[in-house]
Amino acid sequence: MSLLEVQNLVVEFPGRRGTLRALDDVSFSIAPGEILGVVGESGAGKSLTGASIIGLLEPPGRVASGRILLEGQRIDNLPHEQMRHIRGRRIGAIFQDPLTSLNPLYTVGQQLVETIRTHLPVNAAEARQRAVQLLKDTGIPAAEQRVDHYPHQFSGGMRQRVVIALALAAEPQLIVADEPTTALDVSIQAQIIQLLKHICTTRGAAVMLITHDMGVIAETCDRVAVMYAGRVAEIGPVHEVINHPAHPYTAGLMASIPDMEHDRERLNQIDGAMPRLTAIPEGCAFNPRCPRAFARCRVARPDLMPAGPTQAACWLHAEVAA
Repeated sequence: MSLLEVQNLVVEFPGRRGTLRALDDVSFSIAPGEILGVVGESGAGKSLTGASIIGLLEPPGRVASGRILLEGQRIDNLPHEQMRHIRGRRIGAIFQDPLTSLNPLYTVGQQLVETIRTHLPVNAAEARQRAVQLLKDTGIPAAEQRVDHYPHQFSGGMRQRVVIALALAAEPQLIVADEPTTALDVSIQAQIIQLLKHICTTRGAAVMLITHDMGVIAETCDRVAVMYAGRVAEIGPVHEVINHPAHPYTAGLMASIPDMEHDRERLNQIDGAMPRLTAIPEGCAFNPRCPRAFARCRVARPDLMPAGPTQAACWLHAEVAA
């Protein structure tokens, strides 16, 4: 059974010149203990998908249609107050910049204790004990002393660990991690990735990991969803998508990753740029940039269809699916 199910999600932004459709019919699921990577260029809709799940869409953005289910319960249409309770208790969030997630005026201990006491039936002493344990669990040395320090007294990597501790404070079942390693150097990145994997195996939590870094995806995830122009272009087991991409866009992404084994003068690149939301082309949104596009790609938009062990929204697989 899936812990999280996103079904045909459409997110729109009404404006003076009409309505922009930022997410268009996005569907996927995550099982308990699974890490799903969501990857794509800037503007593909990755962060917007995460914001929709945790109920933090910036107005005037709204879920226009589709459903988001957490353990079978629909959460996309809940009142603000109810969603706020679910957000801390059952869904944890880790954002890219830890400085925006932490209040500079309070010690990390005060922030952890407040989060714990909001969601769990414990007294102040138990909450503090739990806060210290969370800092230990996330690899912060001398946690008993550091719990009384302020965010500016921590390095970037340590701050990100505090944010992860905050996300775990109420033992959520789902963690939405939006670019959690982008601002960190490579050695710290590896530690944060190990920490996320450890959380999954020990707590059985599901993680949605949003990133543009395929290296992080390859190292961390069980499955990966590749997004393009507000839609899922391909989804499947991570080793299949990386080694045998079924969608030409995924293939282009993989070819643009530097290869350590072979010397190359130039990196491959995908010509052109992702379309603006106001100018998404007819048919498959990728067709103007696609080296394998044919007539049908320019007039009809493909949905996800079986493409070997993965699913791809690409007409190249239509004959196989038929």
